[in-house]
Amino acid sequence: MLITSEEWVERQLRMKKNIYMGGELIGRDHPMILPGRNVIAMTYDMAQDPKYKGIITTTSHVDGSEINRWCNLHQSVQDLLTKQKSTRCGIHNCGFCMQRCMGNDGLNALYVVTKELDDQYGTSYHSKYQEYVRYFQKNDIAAALAQTDVKGDRLKRPAQQDDPDQYVRIVSKNKDGIVVRGAKVHITLGAYADEIIVLPTRTLKEEEKDYAVAFTIPADAENVYLINRASAPRARKKFKAPMNNYGSSDAYLVFDDVLVPWERVFMCGEYEYAGRLALLFANYHRHAYCGCKPGVTDVIMGFTELVAEYSGIEKAQHVRHEIADLISVAELVYAAGIASSVNAERSSSGVMVPNAVYSNVGRRLAGENIYHEHNILVAIAGGLPATLPFEEDFINEKTAPFLKKYMRRKKGYSSDEIHRCFRSISDLTCSAWGGVWQIAGVHGGGSPIMETIAILSNYDLKQKVDIAKYLAGIHNLEGGEIFKNEKIDLESFKNHLNLYSRPQKTATP
Repeated sequence: MLITSEEWVERQLRMKKNIYMGGELIGRDHPMILPGRNVIAMTYDMAQDPKYKGIITTTSHVDGSEINRWCNLHQSVQDLLTKQKSTRCGIHNCGFCMQRCMGNDGLNALYVVTKELDDQYGTSYHSKYQEYVRYFQKNDIAAALAQTDVKGDRLKRPAQQDDPDQYVRIVSKNKDGIVVRGAKVHITLGAYADEIIVLPTRTLKEEEKDYAVAFTIPADAENVYLINRASAPRARKKFKAPMNNYGSSDAYLVFDDVLVPWERVFMCGEYEYAGRLALLFANYHRHAYCGCKPGVTDVIMGFTELVAEYSGIEKAQHVRHEIADLISVAELVYAAGIASSVNAERSSSGVMVPNAVYSNVGRRLAGENIYHEHNILVAIAGGLPATLPFEEDFINEKTAPFLKKYMRRKKGYSSDEIHRCFRSISDLTCSAWGGVWQIAGVHGGGSPIMETIAILSNYDLKQKVDIAKYLAGIHNLEGGEIFKNEKIDLESFKNHLNLYSRPQKTATP
C-alpha cells in the first residue's frame, strides 16, 4: 500500500533515540537530519502525484495492491527499465541521490538468494522472507542497506583479523534467534530508515561461516547504534531554492550484541552463498546507478548550460563540446542500464536479475567521469562559485546594490537569476556537501576497481579468443595446428560466437 510523507514522518518520530552525532544522542527530528529525511519524504510525495503513477508506483505481485516502486520485486524487464527511470526522475526533484534504491536492491537480492538457499539446503528462509516482503510492502517501508564491513587489516581475511568483530558475525544462537556483533559503514539514510537490511560483504570460507549472515532489523532495535554524519547544501536565508531543502546522512552502524529473531534471519552460516549474495546486491545496485548517475549528470549539465547562457558563451565551440561530453556520459550510462535490463534473466524465485556486465560497465563509466563532469562545470562557470560573497551581503542595504550592479552578465537576465545560479553551483562544487557527493560519485555502489573485477569475472573472453582464432585461421590451439583449407562447422561456431545476436528478452508479467 501507499502511505503519505506525513504518515511516514510520524512513524519516524515514534522511533526511539539511538543516533549519535556530534557527541550527542539525538532524535530523528534533529535539524541536521531533516534535509536527508526530506529526500525520503519526497519519494512518498512523488508516489501520491498522479503524473508519476506507474513510474514511482507499481502493482505488487504479492497481493495486487498499489505500492511504491521502492518496495517492488522486479518481475519483468519493464520493471527494471522503470526502476531506472524512477531513479532519474527522483534526482531531478532533489538534485542528487534519492537514497531509497539501496534498500530495494537488497530486498531483491535477498529474495533471489533465499530461494536458492532453500533449493540447495532445504531451509525455510524463502518462505520467511516472503512474509517479510508482505510486511515491507504493506507498510511502505524505507530501508537502508548495510553491506560494507569495517574490514580491519585489508590484507587479512575475516577469520584472520586480530579483532574478530571487524566483520559482522554471529556470536551466539538461542531459541529466540541469533546474536550479532560488529559494524557496517557508509550506511546512507540509516538515520531515517525504518528498517536495516544486512548482507555479507564478500566471499567466505568454511572457517568463516559465522560471518555468513543476512538479516533485517528495525533501525531502532535494542543495541543498534547509528554514529552519524549529515551533510546538506548551505542553508538559505532569503534566496530559497528547492535543492537546498535536501541532504543526506551516512552512519557507522554498530551491532553491540544485537538479538535478531529467527523470523528475520535469512542466511545463517551458509558460507558458500555469501559471495553470491554480496555480488548480486552489487549488481542490482550498479544497475540502479545506471539510472541514478544520469540524473546527477542531468543536474550538472543543466547548470553548465545555464551558466554558459548567463555569461553569453553558450554558442562557443568549446562549450558545445563540453556539453556533448556530459550528454555522452549520461546517455551511455543510461543505455548500459537499459542493456542490463533487456538482457536480464529470471531467477528461480521469479525475480529478474540484471545483466552484470552491462550494469558494471555503466557504473564504471560513471565513476571514472564524475570529476571530469565537475571539472567541465567549474571550467565554464569560472572562479566565482568559490569566491561568491555570503548571502547576507546580497541582503545588506549597503552592499546589495553594488552586488546587484556587478553581478550582471548577459542582457536579458536579472542579477537575481545570475546570483542564484552561481550560489547553487557553489553548493554543487565547493561546499562540504558538494565534496561528499563527488567522492560518492566515485565510490558509491562500488569503486571503479570493483566494477573492473566484476566485468572481468562475468565477461566471456574465451569467446573473443575464438573470434580471433577463426579470423586468423587457427584451428586447434591445443595442438598448435593452423588450418589452410579445412572446413569447420560454421553454424555451431556462430551460435557460440555471436554474443549480440541473442533475441532480446521481452517484458513478462
